Amino acid sequence: MAVEIRPAQALRLWHDVILDLVRDAQPDLSARQLALLLTVYLETPPHTVRGLAEKLKVTKPVITRALDTLAGLKLTARRRDENDRRNVIVQRTVDGALFVERLGDMLSARARELPR
Repeated sequence: MAVEIRPAQALRLWHDVILDLVRDAQPDLSARQLALLLTVYLETPPHTVRGLAEKLKVTKPVITRALDTLAGLKLTARRRDENDRRNVIVQRTVDGALFVERLGDMLSARARELPR
């Protein structure tokens, strides 16, 4: 089911959720880190550094730096692929799942507040 909102409403929603994130005790993530995190949690695994770099149209070192931050916050984890030791598999964590769920809750709550 598609939800129709006007551009001004979409921007207001984005603004309000970002403000909630800044004001909340949750870690501040860059747009790149957030895009990476949501890709890992919303798209079907497995996720590799190489695959994520291709998906986000950035280099592998960019993904590695973002994953360093996300892993430091316990939002993702990494392990070597046992079948191909050249690949690094990006894994979901409980903390990461809770963060993404909370973000979804924030979005839903703020969307309900939008003027109709």
